[in-house]
Amino acid sequence: MISADVELGANVSIPQPALVNLYGCRIGDHTRIGAFVEVQRGAVIGGHCKISSHSFVCGGVTIEDGVFIGHGVMFINDRYPRAVNEDGSLQTDADWELIETRIGKRASIGSNATILAGVTVGEGALVGAGAVVTKNVPPGAIVAGVPAAVIGMVANNEKRAVVAPR
Repeated sequence: MISADVELGANVSIPQPALVNLYGCRIGDHTRIGAFVEVQRGAVIGGHCKISSHSFVCGGVTIEDGVFIGHGVMFINDRYPRAVNEDGSLQTDADWELIETRIGKRASIGSNATILAGVTVGEGALVGAGAVVTKNVPPGAIVAGVPAAVIGMVANNEKRAVVAPR
């Protein structure tokens, strides 16, 4: 489902529109959205991005231009998630604080990575598959693991990487 309140840029590609859930978000020019992706209200995705299947982009997440999001990537926007208040009533938007997250230009997030609330992934950084990013990632850094740690740097922001020996 693509809600009427979604702002789609020019030439956005959504090959299977019946298999996505987009509402209240903004998606930039020439971005591609895969199947089974949810992008929530208040999320912003830049131009020339690729959001692979089964990914979840929650409100408060800003993905800058030229970013690759692998399959099954999850973003989190709440540091202390709860379903109910102390009195047992269901929480509403007024009962929690949305924490913003930013993914810098040309960064790449590997499949099944989880990006916690409040994190900034720097420009050109590379997050390894399955990583759990709990703190900011410097521009051009390569991070992997749980929790994610710097293991190298992308060489001159090119496709090749320099990885520290383990």
